Amino acid sequence: MLGARAAFLAYRASAEAARRLPVSFSRPLARSVSALASYATPARRDQVKRNLQRISGGQLSRDELNQGVAKVFENYARYWLELFRAGSENFDDIEIKGKQFLTDLSGGAILALPHLGNWDLAGSYLCASGFPLTVVVETVEPPELFDLFTATRQKFGMDVVPLNHHATGKLVKALEKGQLVCLLSDRDISGDGVEVDFFGEKTTVPGGPALLALRTGVPLLPSATFFTSSTGLRIEIQAPLAVERKGRLRDDVARITQDLVNHFEDSIRRAPDQWLVLQPNWPSDLPSDLPPDLPVS
Repeated sequence: MLGARAAFLAYRASAEAARRLPVSFSRPLARSVSALASYATPARRDQVKRNLQRISGGQLSRDELNQGVAKVFENYARYWLELFRAGSENFDDIEIKGKQFLTDLSGGAILALPHLGNWDLAGSYLCASGFPLTVVVETVEPPELFDLFTATRQKFGMDVVPLNHHATGKLVKALEKGQLVCLLSDRDISGDGVEVDFFGEKTTVPGGPALLALRTGVPLLPSATFFTSSTGLRIEIQAPLAVERKGRLRDDVARITQDLVNHFEDSIRRAPDQWLVLQPNWPSDLPSDLPPDLPVS
């Protein structure tokens, strides 16, 4: 409990510093902190190495691997800096590809994406552009930390739904109202996900996007966000997946989820050092001496 309280205080202090410090100072500071974090958390660093080797098919040299790990931690720090500063930043450096898939909608839709780039900054941009989002977020301890993250996202116009047994019903209602539902879908946080092949190795990921699309009939849009420069961000929204019943519900969910993961792989391969997963994501990563999960969604 003491560790959770310390985490809350650290995130709150970081949020306040990000909002108060000029960007010319806060960005270099964030890069310095990321370097320290990399060396202070060797288990996290080793996990990122495993992730990068999977993505590359084991083709990275030692130097390339070390450079990639450093960049992942730098991008992780950048994610939090931009999240906490987002209320005071403009959107001049944000572009969106595939916007027609949103403007052509006649009702709700599901945006499913990996932990790539800065999904929260993308969400704030979409809300400001007239596309309000309902998002599902992992509950974290202590409650004050969850409240801090929730308040930050609500400030952008997002409707935040905690990941619990009430979430599905709330998402269905949002879709019935014609809203967008945004689901980060590359980590099986609840432990009851669907088995898929992900970068050549079996693991599980959430089956919720596929199940929700089958249940409601709304489009399921694979999406991703990418850092494009020191300050830029690109949002990419892809064409809807083919979502239809072909057999048993379990088999249909598995088939659609694998299709979705294939899109995630394509996006992650384009920017592996922007995939901000620092936790075990495959069974072969366990058992691990990693500390409790860092919140990334």
